[in-house]
Amino acid sequence: MKITVIVAILLCALCLLPAADAAFAGETIGVVRTASGAATVTRGEKTVPAAPGLKVMAGDTLGTGRDGSLGVILRDDSSLSIGPGSRLVLRRFLFSSPEGKFDLVASITRGTMAYLSGLIGKLAPEKARFETPTATIGIRGTRFAVKVGEPSAR
Repeated sequence: MKITVIVAILLCALCLLPAADAAFAGETIGVVRTASGAATVTRGEKTVPAAPGLKVMAGDTLGTGRDGSLGVILRDDSSLSIGPGSRLVLRRFLFSSPEGKFDLVASITRGTMAYLSGLIGKLAPEKARFETPTATIGIRGTRFAVKVGEPSAR
């Protein structure tokens, strides 16, 4: 009888694991605060117009057209401002202050972006990283701006 109960509990726990992973993967990491012109958020195969209040998740791609701009506030109070003609992928985000777990990795492939650090940049600056096609920016201060242009022909 005891073995049957233990097996039943283990099977239930195993059934819940995929749901826990899905909930973590779908966790909101921030919110769109401002959007103007052509501004979108792409999640998987689905692209939606960016609008204030739209939730942002790890893995999302933020994009703007020639007349677009986008402002996002992340859960650690970091601020991202993306200018016209930009593409930024929020690759990873982890903010668990009580456990001391932090991670922010974003990749900007074109356009302009300004960053104002939140708690991750203050508590664990080595855990915040921004990648461009030619360089990686590690956070050592509280703010920076970057412009990624077309690759030059050499």
